[in-house]
Amino acid sequence: MATKREILAMSKNANNQKTVTIDEKEYVLQHPGVRAGVQLRDRSKDFNGNIVEEKLYDELMKHVIVSPKVSWETAEEIGHKAFQELMKEASTFLMG
Repeated sequence: MATKREILAMSKNANNQKTVTIDEKEYVLQHPGVRAGVQLRDRSKDFNGNIVEEKLYDELMKHVIVSPKVSWETAEEIGHKAFQELMKEASTFLMG
C-alpha cells in the first residue's frame, strides 16, 4: 500500500505529461492518476510487499511511457544504460 507521502506526490503529477530525452530520443510519460498509480505499484510487489523490478518495469512500459511504446525488445535495442535511465525517469515521474 502506498504511503500518504507517496499519494500526495502522485497527486501532484496526476494526468500530467512529461517529455524526457534519452540518447537523443524523446519519450512521452503520462501519469495514470493517483488511484491507477497506487494500483500499478501494488501489482509490482511480491508476496512480502517488496517491489519486483521486472513487474514494475512492465507496468511502467504499459501505463506510464506512452510514446513511443516501449517493450523488452526496446530495452535490447536501446541498450541497458539508456533503458535503466528511462525506467528511472518513468518511476520518478510516477511517484512525483
